[in-house]
Amino acid sequence: MAGLKEDPTSGGGLPEARVDQFTRPVAQFLRIEALSGILLALATIAALVAANGGAYEAWTDFWNVKFSVGFGEHALDKPLWWWVNDGLMVVFFFVVGLEIKREIVDGHLADRRALMLPLAAAIGGAVVPAVIFYLVEGGTPGARGWAIPMATDIAFVVGCLALLGSRVPPGLKVFVLSLAIVDDLIAVLVIAIFYTEKLALLWLAASAIGIAAVVLLQKLGVRRIGIYVVLGAAIWLATYNSGIHPTVAGVVLGVLTPIGAWVSRPSIREVMRTTATAIDEAEARGTRAHLALERLAFAAREARSPLDRLEYRLHPWVSFMIMPIFALANAAVPVTVEGLADPLSLAIAIGLFAGKPIGITLAALVVIKTGQATLPRGVGWGAILGAGVLSGTGFTMSLFIGGLAFPGQPELLDAARTGILLGSGVSIAVGMAVLFFALKRPGERAA
Repeated sequence: MAGLKEDPTSGGGLPEARVDQFTRPVAQFLRIEALSGILLALATIAALVAANGGAYEAWTDFWNVKFSVGFGEHALDKPLWWWVNDGLMVVFFFVVGLEIKREIVDGHLADRRALMLPLAAAIGGAVVPAVIFYLVEGGTPGARGWAIPMATDIAFVVGCLALLGSRVPPGLKVFVLSLAIVDDLIAVLVIAIFYTEKLALLWLAASAIGIAAVVLLQKLGVRRIGIYVVLGAAIWLATYNSGIHPTVAGVVLGVLTPIGAWVSRPSIREVMRTTATAIDEAEARGTRAHLALERLAFAAREARSPLDRLEYRLHPWVSFMIMPIFALANAAVPVTVEGLADPLSLAIAIGLFAGKPIGITLAALVVIKTGQATLPRGVGWGAILGAGVLSGTGFTMSLFIGGLAFPGQPELLDAARTGILLGSGVSIAVGMAVLFFALKRPGERAA
């Protein structure tokens, strides 16, 4: 996921609470995207240790504990892992939708020429791994997992790039982040189209009505986020009952979130001026000053777009809570020699480790040689290859697709998870090595 802007609330003459002197540096530290990869790695290690250290049954029993929401016949009585994968992960996909819209409307994907390179690379990096997988596993019960090696886990990739420090030129970061956004969009389309078993049209219509209601409320100028949360929960339930995976609803709602602020900069400056005047006037003490401050608070909130506010608030929760919990619930795989040698495991690992760099590099070569795009400044083909290898770190999205591909098939699911961990681990090690030797330090690039 792309990083977020720093909190601009310091200074300005506001009093600072003593606790803020300690919490602000921690908050700024936690906002660094690379930390998400570190936490994700720690959660994965914890799950693997539990699965291979004698606690596998206790671990799986915990995640299979039923949790009920609702009442009577209308209650959802599901195990904890379901609430993580189909509930919490909706928030993850909602943030993905926010990022997709921001990049397309007002980001690096808004410019056609800038879009071509990551778009082509993402498509190549999705198609080639799927083809390699199908050549190895086609015609077997595991063939349904063909989409598993298509995905890239941006948290791990950004974490690895952060470890390389100043060696990584800005152009490579932009390329990798833009590629990951397109990659996420492809994964969402694959989930919606190929992993929907059957459709319940009435529920699908209810979901469509809910989405139409969201659009209507936006047109009417309704700004209360709580209203949209309740409506979003109803859309999630309708989408789940329709047969489409509910995370798709999260992406749709994210893309629908307005990117424009309701209060313009000139307007907020005028509100600030009138508020200051109201506070300074002696007769304005009391109700008038209170109303002026309320108006200023409203204007300050609405001077930022809903997309910006939601992304800023939700991103830390997704990075530092939801994704690690997802890893704890899904990465507990007993690792055995037989599992590593399983054809399904090998097909996924080869697809991630070999298919990703081949597809990304070849697609980038085509669009650059045909003049549709150019390499980012300071980025050579060695860096593109290294980024391609590193993009073979599928993990979160791959594990998610694996769960959709093999529901109720624990043996196939364990083999798929083993392949994901194997392919992702090798991709990280080799990708880091390639980038370390391919990238020069800033002084060397200048020379």
